[in-house]
Amino acid sequence: MARAYASIILKAPVEAVWGLVRDFNALPRWAPAIARSKIEDGLDSDVVGCVRSFHTRDGGHVRERLLTLDDANYTIAYNFEKPAFPVKNYVATLRLYPVTDTDRTFAEWEASFDEAPGDEGKYERLVSRDVFAANWANLARIIASKPPKPPKGAVRWKGFSPNKVWTSRVIRAPVEKVWHTMRDFAGMGAWHDDITEMRMQDGVRADKVSGVRDFYFGDGRLNEELLHLCDLTRSFSYRITRCEIPWLNYVSGARLWPVTAGNVTFAVWTGDWDASPQDDLILMPRTEQSVYQKAFATVEKKLRSRSR
Repeated sequence: MARAYASIILKAPVEAVWGLVRDFNALPRWAPAIARSKIEDGLDSDVVGCVRSFHTRDGGHVRERLLTLDDANYTIAYNFEKPAFPVKNYVATLRLYPVTDTDRTFAEWEASFDEAPGDEGKYERLVSRDVFAANWANLARIIASKPPKPPKGAVRWKGFSPNKVWTSRVIRAPVEKVWHTMRDFAGMGAWHDDITEMRMQDGVRADKVSGVRDFYFGDGRLNEELLHLCDLTRSFSYRITRCEIPWLNYVSGARLWPVTAGNVTFAVWTGDWDASPQDDLILMPRTEQSVYQKAFATVEKKLRSRSR
């Protein structure tokens, strides 16, 4: 099965970008190859199951069915009813994530499909480059020329945020280099200024799930157990098993995405725990800025110093 993919950082808040791309019938406004579009059967464009029928500027006709529309997670998914290319089982997903460090948006577009024998890689490259990347680049130009504003009454998360702390940043280095550094569960002491004497307990490997790292954060000593490590999604999670901070059930983790427009990295770090509301007034901003965002910044600094 082939996979097409393209991603970009857009210079506008996620709520504003979602207002531009949410409309399933709006492709002619920001996709340069699309001449006109309509939703069949008189349905609204946010009715899941509706079909958009559109014509390309070179005369092609395509029909796509809306499979998912998720306002809480800024996601659209659709399939081909009448394909634009000679492929089968085509399903595409468009997702947006907030870049909290700069109030911009990480946007990714991917599709999986089967290519005919002899076409291996042909439509994977074409869709990635000439459809997804080209459309993102055009949307970026539109945003740059007339920055959009979030719709009136828009909120970032529908209800509570996904985690007690959900924070993200663009790291100016290729994703594989960032992942190579961050996947070392015992390596954070080498690039986070506040962490010292980090080692794996009992001499186990740093990529052993269930392994525990022992270290000092400032003057406090912590133990953290690795809960998962995934090279497919470039993600890991862990829990605190020993700590002097007044919180319980602390679980945290990070995930990385490639930004194909610019060959940099989009990084998310999340954390959840139980603590009193009074303690959280201090713990939440401190954890976000002094742990997660500082970790991202120091990883970038380390990688960029190596490349000089």
